[in-house]
Amino acid sequence: MRDILDRIKNGEVLLADGAMGTMLIEKGLKIGDCPERLNLDKPELLGEIARQYFDAGADIIQTNTFGGSPLKLAQYSLESETEELNIAAVNAVRQVVGNNAYIYGSCGPSGRLLKPYGDTEHQEVLDSFKRQITALISEGADLICVETMTDLEEARLAIKAAKSIDSSIPVSATMTFDVTPRGFFTIMGVDIQHAVKGLIEAGADMIGSNCGNGIENMVKIAEEFRRLTSIPLVIQSNAGLPEMIDGRIEYSESPEFMAERCKQLIDIDVNVIGGCCGTTPEHISAFRNVIDKHNSKNS
Repeated sequence: MRDILDRIKNGEVLLADGAMGTMLIEKGLKIGDCPERLNLDKPELLGEIARQYFDAGADIIQTNTFGGSPLKLAQYSLESETEELNIAAVNAVRQVVGNNAYIYGSCGPSGRLLKPYGDTEHQEVLDSFKRQITALISEGADLICVETMTDLEEARLAIKAAKSIDSSIPVSATMTFDVTPRGFFTIMGVDIQHAVKGLIEAGADMIGSNCGNGIENMVKIAEEFRRLTSIPLVIQSNAGLPEMIDGRIEYSESPEFMAERCKQLIDIDVNVIGGCCGTTPEHISAFRNVIDKHNSKNS
């Protein structure tokens, strides 16, 4: 496959997949269980999800390793299985997509608060990310996806970990913002301007936002990012905000609704578009139709 950054540089918009957690819950994951444990116990489920997103047209398929750092896995007493869990996740996707899609090595927050806000040393978090990302890269992940970050310093540590292992591997870094009367901020108080500066300085090749917002707010977030930088942008929106209906978590934004706003993201010059919580293969297929029309005009 051609280098992902070259494709972006040549004007192609790429399609990432949608929610992992939403799909795992549909397939029986219980709230409170460790999602990454399924990488060893039921790898066929990961293959099914990868197949559904691949068939929907995704160019980039994520691994089920969002909580795959040893610090996060320690919450389930699984830190000793860090390597096995991450390697199995890459394998599950590779068996489905071969070399026909990029594998996004997902790397989410450690679940710990860095000093001075918490009790965790920066070096401990850096070492934790290095251990996870070493396993992902060694097994053939095509790019590292640092995602759903709210602490800029933690995001920077994850980026630095990836680049210290393989300086040439593309790294995408996305943060999660909330709407406030003063604009968009993470729960740790990071605004978009500081996120852009900090993520780029740490070495990210692509930056942006995922989770926390429906697509209309994500359009606004993308506009602000694009005003501040020309670096490739990644936007992966929720299908709205979660609502509890009859004991189930539901998301209200339909594939058609989101696909219509996908056009706005393309107009803003977002380079990688995908979905987060609540999005399904049906959403990704709807995005594919919009992106194909754009790419065919620009080919």
